[in-house]
Amino acid sequence: MDAHRLTLLVTAALLAALLALGLRLQLWRRKNASRWLHHTLFFLVCLGVALTALLTWWAEGWRLGGRGTALLPALALLLLMPRTQPGRANHWKLALCCAVAFGLGAWAAW
Repeated sequence: MDAHRLTLLVTAALLAALLALGLRLQLWRRKNASRWLHHTLFFLVCLGVALTALLTWWAEGWRLGGRGTALLPALALLLLMPRTQPGRANHWKLALCCAVAFGLGAWAAW
C-alpha cells in the first residue's frame, strides 16, 4: 500500500473518531471530560489531511491540479472550524461539511 493511501485511511479513521466523539459531547453534554481528546483528534485530522495531500502530490511528481488538490477544500473547511462556537448548529453543520469534503477528496485522491 502506498504511503498516501495509508495516511488517507488513518486520517479517515481519526475523522470518524472525531465525529463520534463530537456527537457524544453534543448529546450528553460532558464537555470537560473529553474536550482535550476532541481537540487532539482535531489537530491530528488537520495534520493527516495536509500530510495526505503532500504525499499524494509527491507520488504524482508535484503536478499542480492533480489528485492532491482534491483534499484542499476539506483542509480549508477544517481550518474554519475554530471560528464556530462548539455546541451551536453552525459547528456541527461545518463538521458535516468537512466530512463530506474529506470523503469526496479521499475518493478523488485514492
